[in-house]
Amino acid sequence: MSGPRLLDGIRVLDLSRVLAGPWSGQILADYGADVIKVERPGPGDDTRAWGPPWWGPAEDRMSAYYLSTNRGKRSVAIDIATPDGVAMVRQLAMEADVVLENYKVGQLAKYGLDYASLSTLNPKLVYCSVTGYGQTGPMAPAAGYDFAIQATGGLMSVTGEKDGTPGSQPQKVGVAVADLFTGLYATTAILAALIERGRTGHGRWIDAALLDVQVAMLANQASNHLVGGLVPKRMGNAHMNVVPYQVFATQDGHIVLAVGNDGQFARFCELAGHPRMAQNELYATNAARIVHRDSLIPQLAGWMLERTTQQWMDLLEPNAVPCAPILDLPGVFQHPQVLARGMKIELDSGAEKPMPLVANPMRFDGERAIADQPPPGLDAQGDAIRAALAAGAGWPAP
Repeated sequence: MSGPRLLDGIRVLDLSRVLAGPWSGQILADYGADVIKVERPGPGDDTRAWGPPWWGPAEDRMSAYYLSTNRGKRSVAIDIATPDGVAMVRQLAMEADVVLENYKVGQLAKYGLDYASLSTLNPKLVYCSVTGYGQTGPMAPAAGYDFAIQATGGLMSVTGEKDGTPGSQPQKVGVAVADLFTGLYATTAILAALIERGRTGHGRWIDAALLDVQVAMLANQASNHLVGGLVPKRMGNAHMNVVPYQVFATQDGHIVLAVGNDGQFARFCELAGHPRMAQNELYATNAARIVHRDSLIPQLAGWMLERTTQQWMDLLEPNAVPCAPILDLPGVFQHPQVLARGMKIELDSGAEKPMPLVANPMRFDGERAIADQPPPGLDAQGDAIRAALAAGAGWPAP
């Protein structure tokens, strides 16, 4: 299942664990980089224990969480608190192109594994430090977890049902988006630094902070505040800047209606059997619909109850009125478009049945970028890596 290897020849030393750093390492592996994951002897990456569910026999089992973010890597167990462990990591770093780490600020400096120390050995090194709050500032020493970052970074203040409605309270997003976005931002920064290195011959130290990323990804909500002085509030599934753009109940469930412009609204009203609504000056433009949201939405909600979700889909989607059913995960992986795009993959892990994983979403000239190496067991390649280092052979061949 090997795809295009755009980063063939790039060596990545992944000292990170849990999600943000490993997510970046997995993307680089999917793009063809050789990624060696250094783990603690014994427990390994924290997420190895984050189950059930589990994959594999009891003695070698790995959590589903771990599988989601470590495809394409080799694993070696090294204790960096020992002189021998430090020496091995430094050997690997001397020939690496990239180092990924997410230790607390200053922790790796105690072992001589920080950027300042390793860049003297390898000036071409691109070194990416992922932390909760960054390398500077009053909270730099604090541990940062996605949930806390979603709270501190404002995302939870705009996520959840509006005040006064049932279940109203700030909500986190259902996946660790601060971690995942940080992994993505870190990857783009690493690739940019590698391109620059091709011109200058020198690496970079990348400071990737979850809180910085969370603030950046507030996007239009942050701009609404900075430009308009607004303080965005929780609106459930409604949109602050676009109306109607929310979930509606139907005869048999729910549907997302995502009307993005006035032409779409006019088509929706005509298809729903109420063309005059789009001509009403209270609702004819998006700006007017925002002002008169409270009178418009109850009327639309009544219309939506006249048909089933599928009937609305059959009516609206072919006529370019954006809408969508709300699928659970079985529905997602049975969706014909998801199936056609090959987003579920299976890798041979040596077990009785293939390992099911989610594919990298990027294609290059029609080919999916995907590493064909399944997530490694703890220290699965450790003996070969340690032997190569002991023999002075440099970076171990895959």
